[in-house]
Amino acid sequence: MSIEVRPASVYEDVRAVIGPKSPTANVCFCLSYRIPSRLNNELRGPARGEYVAGLCAGEPPPGVLAYEDGEPAGWAAVAPRAQTSFARNRKIPHVDDLPVWSLWCVRVRPGHRKKGVSHALIAGAVAFARAHGAPAVEAYPLDNGDARVDMTMAYAGLRRNFERAGFVKAADTTSVLSGHPRILMRLDLR
Repeated sequence: MSIEVRPASVYEDVRAVIGPKSPTANVCFCLSYRIPSRLNNELRGPARGEYVAGLCAGEPPPGVLAYEDGEPAGWAAVAPRAQTSFARNRKIPHVDDLPVWSLWCVRVRPGHRKKGVSHALIAGAVAFARAHGAPAVEAYPLDNGDARVDMTMAYAGLRRNFERAGFVKAADTTSVLSGHPRILMRLDLR
């Protein structure tokens, strides 16, 4: 088994990992933190996919994909915080004025879990942000301790996985996801 992480520039691979099952859906594609709520609610069906295809064709792409033996296995959303709703989020504080990048979604497809894909995605997202000049990367994972987390809501990541990647807790938040508090973690790249 080999895991390779690459920029998410191939739309079909992004769709395979985070695209909705229903062609008329108005959810997922990891847009809720990336674009204004109004636009997120307006984008439905094929228009949603077309929007993401445009992101994939842009520079920088909207995140990174992990490939296991050449097959799309996982996704991590990473972008400058200023370009996300985290720039205005009242529940997740700003630690300082550093132009950090946000890493807010880590998704591993069924059949590829428990193989280290999420760890590769976090490392790949950090490398991607560093290559694009990020001075630091922030994440907002669940602080779940040993409690189980519903896989649907685990997209924010888990504290222990970010600690393993070198992130440190920078602040508490008032955000709660699936009954678990979220914390702000940061990895300084300077």
